[in-house]
Amino acid sequence: MTDLPAPAPAPAARPWYVSALLAAASVVLVLGGAWVFARLRSPFPFYGTAYTPPRAAQTFSGTDQNGQPWTFQPGGTGRTTALFFGFTHCPNICPLSLAYLEKAREALPPRERERLDIVLVSVDPDRDTPARLKEYVEFFGQATGVRVPEPALSQVARGYGVAYQKADVKSPTNYQINHTTATYLIDASGRLRVLWDYTQLTQVDRVVRDLRHVLENPSS
Repeated sequence: MTDLPAPAPAPAARPWYVSALLAAASVVLVLGGAWVFARLRSPFPFYGTAYTPPRAAQTFSGTDQNGQPWTFQPGGTGRTTALFFGFTHCPNICPLSLAYLEKAREALPPRERERLDIVLVSVDPDRDTPARLKEYVEFFGQATGVRVPEPALSQVARGYGVAYQKADVKSPTNYQINHTTATYLIDASGRLRVLWDYTQLTQVDRVVRDLRHVLENPSS
């Protein structure tokens, strides 16, 4: 009978802390890779959600709060625009958006402040007459209120990824409107650069930081 070789000793178990360190290192590498990828796509660390890459904003026309024809031509005036969709009967989101956008505008240095427009496009053209829009936007500051009639309004909203729908309808003139709550920042070259949800606008310093970067760095 041939003697069999003695079995090789089992490798020593890896200490638990070595496994933990290796696992932590793997997590760091994955997160670091994700961070680098995000920075390569959008080198500036925007507070809002960046468009990567920036994309062309849509042209549209309507009537402003003074009853005058008004056309938005992105990039045509060399100005930066903070654009959002709302309505004057809105109980909270729209007043908050206008108030904090105006705070952010006022916080800009004068040279940059004069190059920023704030625009509210009404999603309630049935009730939001130019006169009502004028009273509403001028209460909060220097925004422009725009009325776009249907069916053009639905086409404009679709172009910006905005949804809106009547809700809690009690009568033809008594209802609310559920709508997308984002504000879209369009640079002087006419490209969408970043969006903020209305809940982010209260962080004025961070919004101003985004604004200043876009004002000084329009897309090419």
